[in-house]
Amino acid sequence: MRHSRWPVALLVVLYTASFSLVLQAQVDRIIIPAGTPEDQALQAISNEPDTQKKLAMYQDFVQKFASNPAAVAYGNWQISQSYQATGDLQMALEYGDKALIGSPHNLDILVSQAGIAQQMKNNAKLMDYSTRGGEVCNSFAKEPKPAGMSDQEFASHVEDEKNSTKSSCEFLEATAFNAIATENDAKTRISYIERFTPAFPTSRFEDQVTSYAMVSLSELKDTSRLVAYGEKTLQANPNSLAALLLLANTYVEDPKPGSLSKAITYAEKAIAVAKADTPDADRSHRVSAGVAHYTVGYAYLKQDKTAAGIPELKTAGTLLKGQDDQSYALTMFRLGFAYAKLNRVSEARDALNEAVRISGPAQQPAQDLLAKVNAARAKGK
Repeated sequence: MRHSRWPVALLVVLYTASFSLVLQAQVDRIIIPAGTPEDQALQAISNEPDTQKKLAMYQDFVQKFASNPAAVAYGNWQISQSYQATGDLQMALEYGDKALIGSPHNLDILVSQAGIAQQMKNNAKLMDYSTRGGEVCNSFAKEPKPAGMSDQEFASHVEDEKNSTKSSCEFLEATAFNAIATENDAKTRISYIERFTPAFPTSRFEDQVTSYAMVSLSELKDTSRLVAYGEKTLQANPNSLAALLLLANTYVEDPKPGSLSKAITYAEKAIAVAKADTPDADRSHRVSAGVAHYTVGYAYLKQDKTAAGIPELKTAGTLLKGQDDQSYALTMFRLGFAYAKLNRVSEARDALNEAVRISGPAQQPAQDLLAKVNAARAKGK
C-alpha cells in the first residue's frame, strides 16, 4: 500500500496486523494511507495559504475523522504547531496533549511538547514530556523478538530504531538535564533527578546529575536518602566518580561508628578511578582526586591520626591549587590545623596564610587559627 509522505506523517501505530506492528515497537507512528478521505482532506489543507483558514480546516478535520485515532492525533498536533507559530503557547500545549492521548509514545510530538514547555519556562511539564520520551528511547532493546525473525535481523531493526530517533532522544535528554541544572529548589530538583535517572539510565550527564543529587540531598539534610542514591548509582556504574565522592563526603561527616572508615574506602576508590597522576588527566579528574585526598586526610584527622593525614592533605593541595579555590582553601585550613596540632608552627603558618588569601567559607576560620598560632609562637619566644 502506498502512503502519503507528509513531513510529519511518521507517528502513531496503525491498528492493523501488519508485520511492522508484530514487532510491538514502542515508538508510535502516524501513517495516513494515500488516497483515503483523510489523505485528500490533508492535501486540501496543505494547499491553503491562509494561516487562520488552515487552522480552522485542521479543527474541522479532527471533528470529521473523530473515529480515526491516527487522524485525530495528527490533526491535533498540527493545530498545536499552528498555535505555537502564532505565539499562543498555552493553546499549543493543550492541543499537543490531545495529540498525545491518541499517540502517547510518539517521539516527534513529545519533542514538540518539550519545546513548547521550554518556551513557557514550565519545567514541570518539560520533565514530564522529556522523561516520557526517555522511556521510549530506552525501550528498543526491550522489544520482544518476533517469531520468524533472525537475531541478526532483530539486532539490525533495533539499531535502525536507535539511529532514526537519536536526535530526538538527545534533545529530550538535554532539555531534562537543563531543567535540573536551572532548578533552585532542592526538593523540586531531586524530584526531577528521580524521574531523569530511570528515563535516561546511561545518560551522558550522569556525573553532573549525581552531583546535583548530592547537593540537593545535602541541602535537604536527608543523609539516608543521599546514601541510598549513591549506592544505587554505584550498582549501575561502580566507577562513578561523582557517586564515590558523594558517599565519601557524606560518611566523613557522619558521626556513626564506622563511617570514617567507609569515607576512606570510597575516597581511595575515587583516587584510583580519577587517575590524576596520568599525563592525560584533565582538570575534572585532578579536582576529583584532590577532593578525595582531602577527604582521606580529613578522616584521618578526625580519627586522631594527624601525622597520617598530613601527606593526604598536601597531595590534595597540590592537585587543587589553581583548579578549585574553595576546595584548596579548605584543604590548606585543615593542613594548617594538622601542623599546628603537631606544633609544627612554621608549616602551620604557611598553610594558613594560603587559606586566608582566598575569600570564602574557610577564610575566617583560617584567620582565627592563624591568630592563635601566631600568639603561641610569640609566647614561645
